[in-house]
Amino acid sequence: MFVPVTSQTGKKLMPTRANKAGMLIKKGLATPYWSNGIFCIRLTYATEAEYTQDIVVGIDPGSQKEGFTIKSEAHTYLNVQADAHNQVGKKVAKRRELRRGRRSRKCPNRKNRMNRLANRERIPAGTRARWDWKLRILDWLSKLYPVTHVCVEDIKARTKQYQQRWNQSFSPLEVGKQWFYTEIRKQWQLLTLQGWETKEIRDRLGLKKSSNKLSETFAAHCVDSWCLAYQSIGGNPIPDNTDVFCIAPIPIRRRSLHREQESRGRKRNRYGGTRCLHTVKNALVKHVKHGLLRVSGYQNGKLTLSEISSSKQVVLQAKENEYTILKRLNFKYKDATTSQT
Repeated sequence: MFVPVTSQTGKKLMPTRANKAGMLIKKGLATPYWSNGIFCIRLTYATEAEYTQDIVVGIDPGSQKEGFTIKSEAHTYLNVQADAHNQVGKKVAKRRELRRGRRSRKCPNRKNRMNRLANRERIPAGTRARWDWKLRILDWLSKLYPVTHVCVEDIKARTKQYQQRWNQSFSPLEVGKQWFYTEIRKQWQLLTLQGWETKEIRDRLGLKKSSNKLSETFAAHCVDSWCLAYQSIGGNPIPDNTDVFCIAPIPIRRRSLHREQESRGRKRNRYGGTRCLHTVKNALVKHVKHGLLRVSGYQNGKLTLSEISSSKQVVLQAKENEYTILKRLNFKYKDATTSQT
């Protein structure tokens, strides 16, 4: 296991082994901290030579699950399996339906207006959310490791007969992919491989891919992301780290005007929002009895605390003296190897 290292000036250095990180902390030469479930250290002394090697991130996009591998020529530092962000388009369509329905009822609504986004270069909300989720993961990984290259499996939209030009130019997949590539080139060097090239690399190395794409194992998606990273930077043809760290976007219910279903007396209560009483929703808290939890809602003037890796509620009405608010979470996470958060 390797631990990400940050210098005293904030520069990302090469990761070190866990036993050496523990020795530095014990001697007072480093301080520990956590970054969304990843244990890291920050050096407390000035370093003269801050030599770093090339580190590549291999990305295997998918419709439901996606694989990320952080690798150098010598070691594989981290394998991440992420759930795809694929619910925003449906939410936008539902919001439009409710807004139009309010215009025929006696309730607060705005008048219909011109489409202000017409004839403008933009990316649809669902497409933007799906590809921006990958970019957010890359930004998070670059804060842990000195990433220099990004290798992505180039996926393409299926073209139909007599519609090849339309599909290639206006497909949500193609539009989002090109935007994603443009953002990557602003910070890192971009490399791409076709799907059949990834399969050839996997077969040449004797690696097997699982047929169960939803399983939280290395063979599900991270085996392809590892092959992409290996082809870009080389090294040992046998993976030296097959542990998987699973993450998923937190489902946020944005503030609505009111609930869809009426309550007693034909009242529609307010629904959604990003704040719970005095704190932000999905904040990481430390409970005196249950450990690390996240804020998921409130009831009767008290916070509701849930597990980080799921939506299971643990504490329904937490007292203020029972927990300490730490920071806001960016996503849900768990270690698939140990099944612990």
